[in-house]
Amino acid sequence: MDHSNSATHTHSVQSLFQPIALGKLQLPNRIVMAPMTRGFSPGGVPGEDVAGYYRRRAENGVGLIVTEGTLVNHPAATDNPNIPNFHGEQALAGWANVVKAVHEAGGRIVPQLWHVGMTRKNGSQPHPEVLSVGPSGLSLTGEQVNEPMTQADIDSIVQAFADAAADAKRLGFDGIELHGAHGYLIDQFLWEKTNQRTDSYGGSLIARTRFAVEIVEACRRAVGPEFPIIFRISQWKSGEYNAKLATTPEQLSQLLAPLVEAGVDIFHCSTRRFWEPEFEGSSLNFAGWVKKLTGKPTITVGSVGLDDEFINSFKGQSAGVSKIDDLLVRLEDEEFDLVAVGRALLVDPAWSAKIHDGRTEELLPFTADALTKLT
Repeated sequence: MDHSNSATHTHSVQSLFQPIALGKLQLPNRIVMAPMTRGFSPGGVPGEDVAGYYRRRAENGVGLIVTEGTLVNHPAATDNPNIPNFHGEQALAGWANVVKAVHEAGGRIVPQLWHVGMTRKNGSQPHPEVLSVGPSGLSLTGEQVNEPMTQADIDSIVQAFADAAADAKRLGFDGIELHGAHGYLIDQFLWEKTNQRTDSYGGSLIARTRFAVEIVEACRRAVGPEFPIIFRISQWKSGEYNAKLATTPEQLSQLLAPLVEAGVDIFHCSTRRFWEPEFEGSSLNFAGWVKKLTGKPTITVGSVGLDDEFINSFKGQSAGVSKIDDLLVRLEDEEFDLVAVGRALLVDPAWSAKIHDGRTEELLPFTADALTKLT
């Protein structure tokens, strides 16, 4: 091993392990467990296995855990009865147990609050009798499937998010994350292709933010001024990887400003590959641009820790500038504040501890088999 190279990486990696205070959210390091749908909560109730799954990440030094998507109280919020609910006495008792387990291990945890909107097919379980809902009743491919949401539909779902936020605070969570990305319901309002409304919820970029803004405002009222609200946002959608909410920094600024004003504290900026620049003429990634335009802390995410190059760079085997070098330089330059790790943490609960201790030869490679169990 090239020890000089190893020493450089050991020194650089320390930037991942610097504490940070984001308002009331005090984190021991910059590593975030990204939200990943698991579907191990039969009947929507997270059990002891789910609590153990999150506890193991906290025990191994993950700074902040964002749970898998959890469902707000609306019958068309999901198409899978094994996705955890964030409503109802049993499910909330299960989440209280998760919070207790994570906090006892010294961790911090926020639930991701979710409604899938028109990605759900009509007739799906657990409520096949209910039609799927979206701003214009359009699928992600632009097909007219159902009628547009009514004002009553909108109001009930805004209230469902606010109720979930209040429950999160009551249960002792450290904040909430609103899933406004990847072509799910909130994002369907933000995206012109799926939002063809001509009322005050559509027609312009600013109008398309109204639904998201109403949810953020309702959640802020429900939790008070100091409880952290994270908003997950993406340009890409499921199956539409080249989609753009904003094609220029100016448009992105227009999109973000109402969300900041409504009460978002942190933006979780989802890209498929964190190293790709968001706009021409600048090396800033999506999280970098969002931080620059809003002044708010951001989380970057997108293929962190997955490839051989990432692991080999710690062993002094990579040639040139590796992606981990790039990530660490960007973090040190304060392009973004936190780094979310998905599949690498899904397969290896001790990923953070191993990176911290230089035990890279012990890192577990991601395989599809990891998706079939709660490691």
